[in-house]
Amino acid sequence: MRTLVVWCPDWPVVAALVEEALPPRQPAAVFAANVVQALNGPAREFGVRRGMRRRDAQARCPEIAVLAANPDRDARAFEDVLAVLEQLRPGVAPLRPGLVALRSPGRFYGGEAEAAAVLAERLVQHGVWDCRVGVADELFTAEQAARRAEPQDSVVVPAGESVPFLRALPVEVLDDPETVGLLKRLGLRTLGQLADLRAGDVLARFGRQVAWVHRVVSGQGERLLAERTPPPDLEVHVDFEPPLDSAETICFSARRTADAFVEGLARRGLVCTELLVQAEADGVVASSRRWLHPRWFGATDVVDRLHWQLQGGFRAGEVRAPVERVRFVPETVVPDSVHADGLWGGTDERVQRGIARVQGMLGHEAVLVPVLQGGRAPADRQAMVPWGERPTGLRPTGLPWPGSIPPPAPARVLADPWPAALVEPGGRPVVVDERGAVRGEPARFRPSADEPWQPVAAWAGPWPVEELWWEGTPRRVARFQVVGVDGRAWLMTYDQAAADSVWWTEAGYD
Repeated sequence: MRTLVVWCPDWPVVAALVEEALPPRQPAAVFAANVVQALNGPAREFGVRRGMRRRDAQARCPEIAVLAANPDRDARAFEDVLAVLEQLRPGVAPLRPGLVALRSPGRFYGGEAEAAAVLAERLVQHGVWDCRVGVADELFTAEQAARRAEPQDSVVVPAGESVPFLRALPVEVLDDPETVGLLKRLGLRTLGQLADLRAGDVLARFGRQVAWVHRVVSGQGERLLAERTPPPDLEVHVDFEPPLDSAETICFSARRTADAFVEGLARRGLVCTELLVQAEADGVVASSRRWLHPRWFGATDVVDRLHWQLQGGFRAGEVRAPVERVRFVPETVVPDSVHADGLWGGTDERVQRGIARVQGMLGHEAVLVPVLQGGRAPADRQAMVPWGERPTGLRPTGLPWPGSIPPPAPARVLADPWPAALVEPGGRPVVVDERGAVRGEPARFRPSADEPWQPVAAWAGPWPVEELWWEGTPRRVARFQVVGVDGRAWLMTYDQAAADSVWWTEAGYD
């Protein structure tokens, strides 16, 4: 059995451009932690490259579209590509968004090049303009063949010719800059030169991944495809004839469909944790909302979400015509064993149901929950997301964040910092110079204008931060932890960039 690989280059950028409704030829790049993670051809023409800092990329291409990395978005968009391929050849094996393998259907279509042409034609009809196909005896060779094909074309490596094809490839195909740099310093420029080394030496010096490539180039590295089973169609809908204009009547009529929806999942041993509810009126989707559940949706939960959504839609004028169809689409399903009740029963869900009802009446953004993200200041580490929605686009918490205060974090972060004061024994304000050195010994302070002065029992710092200079509005601050004789601890900030350098209280350690 031969292997066929379909490669859609720059898929994270393609998916992001579609989501943002931007033209496909717009220079664009996906950034993670302000570093280029993926980019498209128009951006490469300006000299932008992977691993480049955001400011350098924008300097080379000022009109570049800055897109946030979102692996979930990339996977969702690639599901449509997998569905197209499964219609032609069931049993696809997705490797990552933008790259998929399957058993070559060359015999069915009269040849491997002909099969690749059929797949490319179907993907182009679906809107995927840049798709490339490679066919070879095994997975690694087929992937490298696809990467050397032209858009909407294929490269077919004849049977038994994988080793000569791979030996001529440069070591850059390993896609690991550190390993590639080491191989070049050792004088190894092609995979053929790597294959001439002893297998034991390659494993000991370069690790398992390079050792596996060594076996493939030597003709011994066949890897079986982990083919996926096409997912069942779990979506259900109910039509109303004549259309209905009452939320109560619609929910009563949709109750049997909700029961059938939950029972259909149960027969497959599944439960739904994320549900898309859509209501159509006059042939268009008039109301669409995704609902999350802390455990899983039962039939009553489905009807409740529909009722709350329609109530809010009719009240806000979102649904302006009688509803003719309601659709339930399970966005996320998991095995029912994941959410089985514990030994002492389940969790009281009345609070969760109440919150969901408030969202249905007041809107999806009416109920927000705090989420932790990366940042230097305590306020920067807070992000508010709608209840029940998975947070995206957050700053990573694992970065060093130089200048951030050490743990423990303050328990109370002020929405608006308080004007404060911190003085030395002579009554002069304590200041911090441009090098971050403290001038004056903190002796007395008051965390706000309403608080009395009190002696400083202990203090720590400063933690200086200079930020936003790249945007033309520099901000230079230094943070201190100050403890008063009353036992209360405060996080105080000295703003060096202000016209009159002043002290502020940002948070309290209650």
